[in-house]
Amino acid sequence: MPIGLGLCSGRMSPPSRSGIELRHLRCFLAIADEGNVTRAAARLHLTQPAVSRTLAALEKHLGVRLVDRSTHHLALTAEGRAFHDRAVAAVAAFDAALDPARLRHRPLRLGHAWSAFGPFTTPLLRRWQREHPETPLELLRIDDRTAGLVRGEVDAALLRGPVDAPGLATEELATEHRVAAVAADSELASRASLTLADLASETVVLNTVSGTTTPSLWPPSDRPAATLTVGNTDDWLTAIAAGRGVGVSSASTAAMHPHPGVAYLPLPDAPHIPVLLAWRDTSPHPATELLVALAREIAAQGE
Repeated sequence: MPIGLGLCSGRMSPPSRSGIELRHLRCFLAIADEGNVTRAAARLHLTQPAVSRTLAALEKHLGVRLVDRSTHHLALTAEGRAFHDRAVAAVAAFDAALDPARLRHRPLRLGHAWSAFGPFTTPLLRRWQREHPETPLELLRIDDRTAGLVRGEVDAALLRGPVDAPGLATEELATEHRVAAVAADSELASRASLTLADLASETVVLNTVSGTTTPSLWPPSDRPAATLTVGNTDDWLTAIAAGRGVGVSSASTAAMHPHPGVAYLPLPDAPHIPVLLAWRDTSPHPATELLVALAREIAAQGE
């Protein structure tokens, strides 16, 4: 049953061609609550004939009688009682959708692909809970380049590396060193640090779904001879631990994803990677500005 956005007002317009409008439901519910058309009209600040016409239009559209008019105290028919619950739900949903307080208090879903906000993750969650308890902050890991943001699965996302998806606004919060990830029992794990050239002769494991490392990280003359493609961080770690290849990631991966079979080593000649907070630039969550401000503050304090 399509419902327009017209409200009950002093001037009753005819039903739209597409069906019944919200004002018809409000009038029906007023009649049901008051049990009397005259009192319903007074409650809605309408004339009695206008309310009667609105009820009749609703019944005609539905093809059923909703109200038994055989007595002065109107009663709902069986169909009217069944429709009453649906009308209440529809009006409540409409009112909730336009309630600014409800919009501010709905959960703020924060996506990330693998390492969230690195060492700042716990401070961010704790500060948010303390300062904005009315708006739950839900941290969601989603294996996707934008951590579900483009698909609408989250309201904002902590991302690494450049983001060129249309319709997104971003703010750089910090930068991170890159590290090499190698099998813990490999010869490379015994070194104090590694270079990109050290890794070029190995098979490089690439997370092409949510990762940021690509062969272009290496100079054109020294790119890896072989690569192994995986689809998420867990498979990336498993492949490296099994000795199937080596990897490159941000420094926070070492803290957020320790693995007994993987050793993380500094990779000083690799460029730093930016850590971004991203959100949709149209219709953002009402608490987005607060999240940006808090994340910016926490990152600055950690520098």
